[in-house]
Amino acid sequence: MSNLRDTLDDLASALRERPDDLLLEIGAGGELLVARLRVFVACLLLLLPVLNWLLGGQANESLAGLAGATGVLLLSAAWLRLALRSRRLAWLPMFSSCFDVTLVTGVLALLGLSGQPVATLNSTVVWSCYLLAIFATAMRHDLRVTLAAGALALVQSSLLWLVVVATADGPLVSADYGTVSTSTQIQRLVLVAVATLVTAVIVFRAQRLAQWSATDGLTGLHNRSFLNTQIPAKVEAARREGRTLCLALVDLDNFRHINAELGHLAGDRALRHAVAVIRRELGREEPMIRVGGEEFVLMLPLPVGAAWERMEVLRRKLEAAPFIPEPDVEPRRLTLSAGVACCPQDANDLSGLMKRADQRLRAAKAAGRNRVVARDGD
Repeated sequence: MSNLRDTLDDLASALRERPDDLLLEIGAGGELLVARLRVFVACLLLLLPVLNWLLGGQANESLAGLAGATGVLLLSAAWLRLALRSRRLAWLPMFSSCFDVTLVTGVLALLGLSGQPVATLNSTVVWSCYLLAIFATAMRHDLRVTLAAGALALVQSSLLWLVVVATADGPLVSADYGTVSTSTQIQRLVLVAVATLVTAVIVFRAQRLAQWSATDGLTGLHNRSFLNTQIPAKVEAARREGRTLCLALVDLDNFRHINAELGHLAGDRALRHAVAVIRRELGREEPMIRVGGEEFVLMLPLPVGAAWERMEVLRRKLEAAPFIPEPDVEPRRLTLSAGVACCPQDANDLSGLMKRADQRLRAAKAAGRNRVVARDGD
C-alpha cells in the first residue's frame, strides 16, 4: 500500500514539475515523429472510404469518410510544418494531441450526420483511433499532455453518446453496426481511462529514466552525457539564428584541500553548497552542467561582455558565502576560476568552445585564481 502511495506521490510531483530542457528536446523529437506518422496515416485513411465504396458500402458513408480523410491530411501537413520549425513551440505537443483526439470525435460525428447515428457510437475502427491518439502522446514525454488527451477523449466520447441518444427518433439499431447498448459504451469509456493510465505510467517511467541518465547523482545537475547530447544542438541553433551563446568552464579553486583536510563527506557537502549558491542566481535558460570532479560548464545566452559580468557576479556570490563544515569548525572560503568562450566569435561548435574556454580557465588559474577570463590577454 505504501508503494502505491509513493508512486501516486511521484506522479503528482511529476505533474507539478515543468519538463526540463532534456525532456523538452526529447519531446520535440517525438512530436516531429508523430507529425510525420500522422501524415502517413492520413494518406492511408484516404484509401478506406474508397475501399468501403468498392466493397459495397453506402455512398454517403464513403463520402463522409473521404471528406474526413482529406481534412485530416491537410491539417496533418500543417502540424508537420510547425513541428519542422527550428525553434521549438512549447504549446505544440498539447495542441496537436488534443487535435488528434478531436479529429476522431469529428469523424464519428460525420458518420452520424451522414445518416448513420449508430456508427457514431459503434464504429470500432474509428473509435479505436482514440486509443491510438492517447498512446501517441507517450512520444511527447510530457505527463500533462497524456492526461489532457485522455481526459478530452473521455469527455468528447461521453458527449457523443449523450447527444446521439438524446436525438434518436427510435431504437439505435443497425444491420451493419449492431445495437447501441449502455454496457458497451461504459466499457469503451473504461478502456479509454485504462489506456490513459497505462500511457501515463509509461511516460512517467520514461521521464525518470531520461532524467537519471543525464543527471549527476551528487549535485542534481546535468552531467556530461547531457553536455554531449543536448548542448551541440543549442550551439548550432544559436549559430544558425545569429544569436550569441557563451560557454563558461568553471573550476572550484584548491578544492582538493577540503577533501584532504576535512574528508570526502565534507567535500561532498562543500560541493553541493557551491552548486546551491551558484544555481540560486541562474535562470532557466542558463543550464549548469557538472563535467567532472569540481569542474562545471555554464551556458549563457549572452554576448561576451555580459557573460563576463554574469560570471563575475557568480564568483563574488560564492566568495561571500563560506562553507561551514560543522558548527564548531572554522568556515572555509570557496572561490572559483572560469574561462569564457562565445559562439560565433571563438568557435561554432561545442568542441571548439570547450577548448577555448579551457585555455582561458588555465589563464585564470595562472594569474592567481579566483577570477574570470573572457578574452585572450585578460
